[in-house]
Amino acid sequence: MASVVAVKSEKRPAADSQDADSNAKKPRICEAPSALNACLPQRKLLPSLKTKRAPELVLVIGTGVSSAVAPQVPALRSWKGLIQALLDAANDFDLLEEEESRRFQKHMQEDKNLVHVAHDLIQKLSPRTGNVRSTFFKDCLYEVFDDLECKMEHAGKHLLRSVLQLMESGALVLTTNFDNLLEIYAAHQGTKLESLDLTDEKKVLEWAQEKRRLSVLHIHGVYTNPSGIVLHPAGYQNVLRNTEVMREIQKLYETKSFVFLGCGRTVDDTTFQALFLEAVKHKSDLEHFMLVRREDVGEFKKLRDNMLDKGIKVISYGDEYADLPEYFERLANEICSRDVVTNGWAGSPALNGEEQQNGFNGTQKSLLQDHHS
Repeated sequence: MASVVAVKSEKRPAADSQDADSNAKKPRICEAPSALNACLPQRKLLPSLKTKRAPELVLVIGTGVSSAVAPQVPALRSWKGLIQALLDAANDFDLLEEEESRRFQKHMQEDKNLVHVAHDLIQKLSPRTGNVRSTFFKDCLYEVFDDLECKMEHAGKHLLRSVLQLMESGALVLTTNFDNLLEIYAAHQGTKLESLDLTDEKKVLEWAQEKRRLSVLHIHGVYTNPSGIVLHPAGYQNVLRNTEVMREIQKLYETKSFVFLGCGRTVDDTTFQALFLEAVKHKSDLEHFMLVRREDVGEFKKLRDNMLDKGIKVISYGDEYADLPEYFERLANEICSRDVVTNGWAGSPALNGEEQQNGFNGTQKSLLQDHHS
């Protein structure tokens, strides 16, 4: 299943446009970049990462990114937060008996197996009546993710802006998140991103073959297509049944560099394990990257050592979550500006006629100006 977020919007101007009057008339969801955390010491960019070209990268977006973009939405912060939000919505709509509600809440408090709790809750919200399945689960999902656009915060938009820059320069994006924050942001910037999940095998195959670069692959599903959401281990067998699609996706892990953003324990995720780690041999020969905060020196070193045999370099972007947008903005600028200077343009499939004549798109124009300033 695929969906496209469509927002009526002007094509975005160059990020450092000097036309103040024009900007005043056309307010945008992302303001011009500011010196985020300018007073703090900057982490150096790792040479083996910053010298990559955008088409060599697959960005893996985790819950840390969504929670940074819209921190006031509890469902974006954690798996437990999502289940609690669904339970609250079910109670608000009077979909559960009091005893059922108490039982679910007790399981949440006792921190039972949350995957099974989620499965049971969804089954309760999706009873079969003959051959028709109720849509109460869909109603609860839409309630949980309602009005995300208005809940996006300034620093988080900078993070999404950098992701979009890399996408337009050729990077692929997959996410474990159910939300479509990136697609919403891009639509406001004049770029349509398609939301894919693993139920649409044809389009996922095209994505893996780099024919749909301006699409976001949601490997757990996206809330706009409830039938594609995978919450229970049994569901993974259906997801992974098409060996041709899975093999094409696995090739990406063997031939490109994955950059993990806000992923936490993504490499332990069941879907991720099946798609990549279990299927790929000689993982230590690969070169992937995981950006994390360096909160505890001992834990950071342990994580770095553990990831090396999986072919993943753990990199610190700073000591605070707030350091990530600035770090990633510098990284995206470095990679995209090199693509523009070296190649003229990076081959974005979403260029309009005027941009094709000029050789690069609006984001790349901005980056080129930044590079020469």
